[in-house]
Amino acid sequence: MTQATRRGLFGGAAAATALAGMAKAEHLVEPGFDQIATGPFKPTWDSLVSGYKAPDWFRDAKFGLWAHWGPQSVPEAGDWYARKMYIQGDPYYARHLKRYGHPADYGYMELLPQWRAENWDPEGLMDLYAKAGARYFVALANHHDNFDGYNSRFHDWNVTKVGPKKDIMALWAKAARKRGLRFGVSNHAAHAWHWFQTAYGYDPEGPRQGERYDAYRLNRLDGRGKWWEGLDPQALYGGPVMPLPPGLNSIAAANQWHKENDRVWTEKAPLANPAFTRQWFLRTKDLIDTYEPDLLYFDNFDIPLEQAGLDIVAHMYNASVARNGKQDVVINIKPQAGAPFRGGVTADVERGARSDISPEPWQTDTCLGDWFYDRERYLQKSYLPASAVIHRLCDIVSKNGNLLLSVPVRPDGTIDSEEQRIVEEIGGWMGRFSEAIYGTRPWTIFGEGPTEAAAGMFAEKNQKPFTDKDMRFTTKNGALYAIVMGRPASGEVLITSLAKGGPHAKRSTKRVTVVGDRTALPFTQDASGLRVRVPDGAVHPFGVALRIDGAL
Repeated sequence: MTQATRRGLFGGAAAATALAGMAKAEHLVEPGFDQIATGPFKPTWDSLVSGYKAPDWFRDAKFGLWAHWGPQSVPEAGDWYARKMYIQGDPYYARHLKRYGHPADYGYMELLPQWRAENWDPEGLMDLYAKAGARYFVALANHHDNFDGYNSRFHDWNVTKVGPKKDIMALWAKAARKRGLRFGVSNHAAHAWHWFQTAYGYDPEGPRQGERYDAYRLNRLDGRGKWWEGLDPQALYGGPVMPLPPGLNSIAAANQWHKENDRVWTEKAPLANPAFTRQWFLRTKDLIDTYEPDLLYFDNFDIPLEQAGLDIVAHMYNASVARNGKQDVVINIKPQAGAPFRGGVTADVERGARSDISPEPWQTDTCLGDWFYDRERYLQKSYLPASAVIHRLCDIVSKNGNLLLSVPVRPDGTIDSEEQRIVEEIGGWMGRFSEAIYGTRPWTIFGEGPTEAAAGMFAEKNQKPFTDKDMRFTTKNGALYAIVMGRPASGEVLITSLAKGGPHAKRSTKRVTVVGDRTALPFTQDASGLRVRVPDGAVHPFGVALRIDGAL
């Protein structure tokens, strides 16, 4: 943050009013609610690191599905719409201007009542997801747009009062748990205080140059007689703690300012906005206490907002101990490459993988398309295909990880026909070969073959397709599983890692079968490896999983 910006924080009555409105949540806190659950975990790094262990259910589940769904799905334009619609020169700004109007006249908050979820069928979707092989399900609790997708006691801008006007989170949780899936939530709101500051900006160029956008001028009193009467826009937009300073007269200058200020990704609590940190704590504790999630995904490089985040993590762990007699929940963060990972939570790699077996359980999260629904993905048929999902799942599981896959949901609550087909195809493979996935642990090596995983956060754009020459290994109950990432061209599978006399073939193989079929397959084992003849009818288009007994 520049010095000029620091001096400008909270300048004027608008900022003071905004912070007072945000602090209003304090009056709703009954005595003791702001205290965390007591138990073995203290809100310190040392305590969390020494006490936390990824629970067995998470290690066994391997595959989860995610509904990254909220009001930003309304334009059907993809991710970060709420921020980018306020940046002149950005394609989202142009799109918003053409479809809805100027952001000074028609701001993001006007999209909220258009998220109606009128065709949403959580029971039907969960049937589909369970059949696809998901063992846990995650729902979006809030995004950087600062809107709560649950019945929030401390934030009026929530799904029970605006938009669908029903407790989306409770209905997701009920549907998931009814089918035996573990239930998780994702929390992205810790960045709203800076991410949403674009809503306080203005056009640096053009006929409306310098005219501030809606967030800068609206407050609770302006809602009289309107759909949002009784709601304070400042509580949604976060207050003008870092507005675009006046006098910028080019798009390039405004973009540079955003880059150096409100686009800076920090996990520290905002010193100039303690009310935001306090409310984030109350909202997140309310989320945990009300819905008792088995998993909490933080869209953060570290535990968010310093001590407030440590308090939340300790609270969730202790609450789990009180309910279950043990810490049986997962919290995810996304450590940056090269940054030391202390533990105390489970690491997540967004849209990327790892290059080798991790000693600790971890997770990849990715999406069939954009995080929020983008109709262009459907029209262009550019979703991640089911084969790629399965191959990445196999690679991740072989390295001690889990895959959390988002299936974008349309604003009416449905998924499109392409997504439906892809999810069903995932289920087709999982229905036959998931024995090689669920409940497994890594072998001494993760696999063999020429194709390397695109390791690192956001690296998946560089991922080359896996082929029938690529193989991944898992183990369970004394059996070794070899998963071939494609249809074997010759009907024969050669596993070089099981060459006689090699470092990994500790014993001679006794029996080989296709997973799900007890018929023994013919094989030979020599210095070149284990050669297995696989009937063509036993092979799936995405590949085949073999069970090998006696090799361990």
